[in-house]
Amino acid sequence: MVKLPSIHIGKLSLLLAILVWLALLFVDLVRLFGMINEMDSGISDEITWILEILFFFTLYGFYNYSVGKNIQSDFLNLLWRASSTGIFATGVALLTELFYISMGDSKLATEPFLKNFFYHVNFALTTIFLISSALLWKHLILYQKNKQVVKQWQTFEFAMLLAMFFVFFNKNNFDYSFLFAMVILFVITVVLSGNLKWIPYLTFKEKWKSLLFLFFLLICTVYLFRRMLAYSAAEAYQVNLTDNLFLMALFGFIFTYALFSFLVTLFNLPTSSVFEQKLTEAINFQRLSQSIQPDDNEEQVLDILLDSCMSASYADGAWIEISPDGQTEGINQLRFLDEPTKEELSELIKNQKAAVGWASTDRPEMLQPLLIRLDHPRYESTLLVPLVINKVAIGRMVLCKEVRDGFNKEMVNIISTFVRQACISVENHRLLNQAIQNERYQEELKIAQRVQKALLPAQLDHPDQFDICAFSNAADEVGGDYYDTYKVDENRYVLIIGDVSGKGTSAAFHMAQMKGVFQSLIQLDLSPAQFMIRANAALGKCLERNHFITASIFQIDIAERRICHARAGHIPTLRYQAKEAKSEYLFFDGLGLGILRNRQYENHVQEKTFTYEPGDILVLITDGIVEAKNQKGQQFGFERIKSLVEIHHDKTPKEIQNQLIDALHVFVGGDGMIEDDYSMMVVKFQQPTTQTL
Repeated sequence: MVKLPSIHIGKLSLLLAILVWLALLFVDLVRLFGMINEMDSGISDEITWILEILFFFTLYGFYNYSVGKNIQSDFLNLLWRASSTGIFATGVALLTELFYISMGDSKLATEPFLKNFFYHVNFALTTIFLISSALLWKHLILYQKNKQVVKQWQTFEFAMLLAMFFVFFNKNNFDYSFLFAMVILFVITVVLSGNLKWIPYLTFKEKWKSLLFLFFLLICTVYLFRRMLAYSAAEAYQVNLTDNLFLMALFGFIFTYALFSFLVTLFNLPTSSVFEQKLTEAINFQRLSQSIQPDDNEEQVLDILLDSCMSASYADGAWIEISPDGQTEGINQLRFLDEPTKEELSELIKNQKAAVGWASTDRPEMLQPLLIRLDHPRYESTLLVPLVINKVAIGRMVLCKEVRDGFNKEMVNIISTFVRQACISVENHRLLNQAIQNERYQEELKIAQRVQKALLPAQLDHPDQFDICAFSNAADEVGGDYYDTYKVDENRYVLIIGDVSGKGTSAAFHMAQMKGVFQSLIQLDLSPAQFMIRANAALGKCLERNHFITASIFQIDIAERRICHARAGHIPTLRYQAKEAKSEYLFFDGLGLGILRNRQYENHVQEKTFTYEPGDILVLITDGIVEAKNQKGQQFGFERIKSLVEIHHDKTPKEIQNQLIDALHVFVGGDGMIEDDYSMMVVKFQQPTTQTL
């Protein structure tokens, strides 16, 4: 298939406009040639009018495409495009006029063909200026448009379309119908010229520039209109192109909208600074709302606060000072002040009775900005503004002016708004950082919890002669309870349970140290008493002075059914004897590890040996179980544990453990919290298996 070239609407419209203008020039020159030579050219006036209307249409198509494609929200750019086109058309018209003035009464000055050529050139440039400016005005009028404004513009465009063909109605005569149509078009023009919403968005500097551009545009419009009237009065042109309702209406539209814009901009100049100030305040408020991020420094938002408040109050100097407990150390911003002057002003403020009472209030959240007059060579008034976060004053901002009573109510209100928003931003920043820190802390605790669980044995070493189970729970994410079993040889096993004083991360850390020491000492095959003595010596070197460890160790010899036991300040172990069907706690002396950190500790260690029978039970616990309290403040106690074991002695160790844990939670209450770590080991001795030969 043959691919057709794409059509560029703008270039095509411009080409057609040039061709139509050349055709218009040719037709008029032919008519002029016939008149000079007393010949009938055979070209009617309607041909010229048709070509003129086609020229209007093609120019409108070109500029409608060009302006619509390259339009920007820069109002000054639109005004400059309109005025520059008018300056160019005016410049060419002036040069033409100067050319004929310089020629005087020479033959060249009376040459009809040359005059007709310049006439068409000026007609073309004036039309270009009017149509391009009208389309530029369209974008200004439709700025922040609504349905009513769009309908007004559409009415204007339809009326201008009828004005193009009006020449066929009145035959290019200046009569009452022409005046009536002009009045209607002028009324529509005045209505449209009231749409000037773009002017308030110009800055003070931009308004001065726009006034200059509009002034040039008005001058050019007046001059080109005067030239049009001069051409209309001349008799050298067979068909007058400029005496046209469409062009006259465009002149009225361009001039009226430019005049309205010039006057409104001029009258808005005194209020421009106020509008810019309000706009700046709104931008600063937005900056304060979005200025601080989790990884940023609070100094950034305080910098923006100081600059915003100085701008809002036209202050001549300022500083922010943070109190020592304000959590923002090192921040002491200065603006347009040196340190000695700041110290002078601070001393003067301290001597003011109102400032002393203002600073010493016990309810900082109720503080309002304080105005103070100063007796200073340069600065005569200050404004003290408190910086309050979460009902705590973290510091204050001081604004200074060189005039007396320089802060009015509106300034104080906007400054208070800025300060509140800045304090909210800082508070949100701190809360967010705290939340991130807490989240990081929780993640670290989860890691610590997994590590600590790994420190507790996944499986407990034991022979067939006894069964064992264990349980541990930390009051916090991590705790200080520890238990383990060790196989010394085929007949000897060691059980150990320990509890670090305190709870939480420090207890967990010492629990890890305890495990390392215990595992090292087990390898030495020590007696329980010697184990405790060696453990005390090792742990005494690494434990903090305010920490100690309680522990119980059991060395079980299954060949002789003998248990050797030593206790270091730990909760007594419950021993149930199946043959007598009774239970007792193994009470005897033993001092916690790390309490005495010298050789005197040996005098406080005892060792006890006893035998066991099948069905006997050992219950090793930590103090978190015994000391657990219910809602009345009563402790779970030793007797409940003893009673429960005696009741459920015929069950497996796991079932006994579950009974004890369930009873503990029922005692504390469904939603009750056990305040300390608690652990438990349950050992039940079995009848040894015999082999049949």
